[in-house]
Amino acid sequence: MAEKTEKQERLNPLNDYLFLKMLGEPGDEEQLLSFLNAVLAHTRKYPLISVEIVENRSLSAEIIGDKASVLDVRANASDGTKVNIEVQLKNLGDMDKRSLFYWSQEYTKSLAGGDDYEKLPNVIAINIVNFEYLETEGYHASFHLREDTERDYILTEALEIHFIDMVKFKRLGQKDIKNDSLQRWLAWLDKDSPDEVIKEAMSMDAAIQRANERMDFVSQDKEALHAYHMRQMALSDWTSGVNHAFKTGKAKGKEEIARKMKARGYPLREIAENTGLPEAEIESL
Repeated sequence: MAEKTEKQERLNPLNDYLFLKMLGEPGDEEQLLSFLNAVLAHTRKYPLISVEIVENRSLSAEIIGDKASVLDVRANASDGTKVNIEVQLKNLGDMDKRSLFYWSQEYTKSLAGGDDYEKLPNVIAINIVNFEYLETEGYHASFHLREDTERDYILTEALEIHFIDMVKFKRLGQKDIKNDSLQRWLAWLDKDSPDEVIKEAMSMDAAIQRANERMDFVSQDKEALHAYHMRQMALSDWTSGVNHAFKTGKAKGKEEIARKMKARGYPLREIAENTGLPEAEIESL
């Protein structure tokens, strides 16, 4: 594994391009299996034995630089279960419906015309988000189709959706990476974790060590590193666009209020106090 210099900033493992390179390409089965079993530890009686990674479309510069593209990790488990992992650093809204949509795509495309419904697989969708979306206390929430009054009765195992909230995880006072495999993975995935925590997580799990080696490879490969930075820029462009739209919409909203108040005969001074717009600007509306 390559040594890091003190000046070298750690790449963000939750950059979805980098996450895909570390856990979502053929050859990454060891890391992916370890991470999946850590996520599914409290919902499955038995761990997954093996996974086959489903290769994504060719990662062209256009796709990597497109802020709307989804660079997800897809895999098939040896028991027939299909898994889809999406990393979402920005809140695009309707994350619940978005997750259901991607779950349904994996579920329905598995059935060819004329096939029996029993051939439909169980599908697990895992969402790693870097914003607070669910009004739950814990950083890890999982959902199934349950009966409303008899909560222990699950209609089918076909649907399973997980949300992992990195914001809530970071707020945990004392993290138990020694005994909790998911916390160990999330501590390593957190770009801002202390060096000693990252090193401890790697020393305890060979799969995390392997993922770190893959990240080091990206940091030293000029082409891969360029793609990583393109993805980071795409996320920054998205943030800037949202902020601009908010500011523009806010300004237009103030102007509309000023117009209505002016039409009703309010004094310029009072309109200015209510909207924050200069009196000269209000007079010109």
